[in-house]
Amino acid sequence: MEESDIKDKILKGAMELFLKYGVRSVSMDDIARHLSVSKKTIYQYFADKDDVVTLVAQNHLEKGRSEFESLREISKNAVDELVRISSCLKKDMQEMNPSLLFDLKKYHAKAWNVWLEHKYKYIHDSVVRNLLQGMEEGYYRKEIRPEVLAVVRIELVQLGFDEGAFPRDQFNLAEVQLQIFDHFIYGLLTEKGRKLYEKSKQEITNPEQLYQVKL
Repeated sequence: MEESDIKDKILKGAMELFLKYGVRSVSMDDIARHLSVSKKTIYQYFADKDDVVTLVAQNHLEKGRSEFESLREISKNAVDELVRISSCLKKDMQEMNPSLLFDLKKYHAKAWNVWLEHKYKYIHDSVVRNLLQGMEEGYYRKEIRPEVLAVVRIELVQLGFDEGAFPRDQFNLAEVQLQIFDHFIYGLLTEKGRKLYEKSKQEITNPEQLYQVKL
């Protein structure tokens, strides 16, 4: 196996554990056991756990960007794009430990900064673009301020991970994020947009339909 393949295998295995258990509770020993390799092998490719966490964050967010760009390319309009993103969000959040962002913020500054850059650049710009497109198409209200609502949207994403607001023993992360997302969308829509949104939600009901082009 080539060195790049081994490194990718380690990053993939670490990501699986981080998503399931959070970052703080997963040790380098856990990653080694999960992959059936020695800890020494991991340290041949990574300086320490912080290095692993940072690269996992970069890879995970790059994968997410690639997925969302693919959804954007096949979406017929701004509303169709949002419905596809909602289904993708549901799939991703079902596999994610709610403590993930908190662990990054408190224990892994480099990885946290990777998330912040993604949040304030890619997510922000994507939301603004979608809002402008939807306004032009007549599906979103003309009086909305895209720059304001883009900030609202990205902060609401992070709020869903806040255990102080949504204790894990009372709330499910995927359900919280979908409720927040749905509420945000309904605040954007014109009557024309609302009808299209509700129709589109019925047409895309599972992850297998995400990348199917609607005729």
